[in-house]
Amino acid sequence: MPSKAEEFDLLVREVFAPCYPVVANQIIEKTGISDGLCLDLGCGNGYLGLAIAEATNMEVCLLDNDPEMLSICQRNIIDRQSGERVRTQPGDVHQIPLPSQSVQLVVSRGSLFFWEDPVQAFREIYRVLTPKGMACIGGGFGTVEIKQQIDRQMEKRNPGWHEHLRSRIGPGCPDKYPPLLAAAGIDNFNIDHGSTGLWILFGRS
Repeated sequence: MPSKAEEFDLLVREVFAPCYPVVANQIIEKTGISDGLCLDLGCGNGYLGLAIAEATNMEVCLLDNDPEMLSICQRNIIDRQSGERVRTQPGDVHQIPLPSQSVQLVVSRGSLFFWEDPVQAFREIYRVLTPKGMACIGGGFGTVEIKQQIDRQMEKRNPGWHEHLRSRIGPGCPDKYPPLLAAAGIDNFNIDHGSTGLWILFGRS
């Protein structure tokens, strides 16, 4: 019987895979960063970080606190022949095991909604950013067309899919983040909320 990590990987491959290259390119365009070190936080299977590696010259660190997920990441790195620039790292967003001001780009798709202490997590992300480094954190699907395609497939698998999305990226969801960012000492941020998802962008000047 496959593990939960294997089941999740199959779900991503069958349903969510089209969104990752698009989201990666959108992040690169929004931040203007395509060199240096990229940290994919709560990376899961590693597909966003791998897509960024394929679209740029960046070194990519895939960080997750689930050993099974990291094992799948390692397999995906080998499958994509990305071993020269992509590595895995066990760790947690609340205590990122990287030096201060060492990361040019921090990305995360989906992990935000599972953080136990968002203020501490945002504080840690800000700590590891280099001067002029940027973070793009949240959840999105790239385009309306891709989101509609994913919605159709997920509705068949999960009758509560739309309610699930509404609780994470629906109306009113952006309002919870400014106080958390302020408490983390981050005052220069932008929240991009639209029909394809919710993203929080901030940087170190």
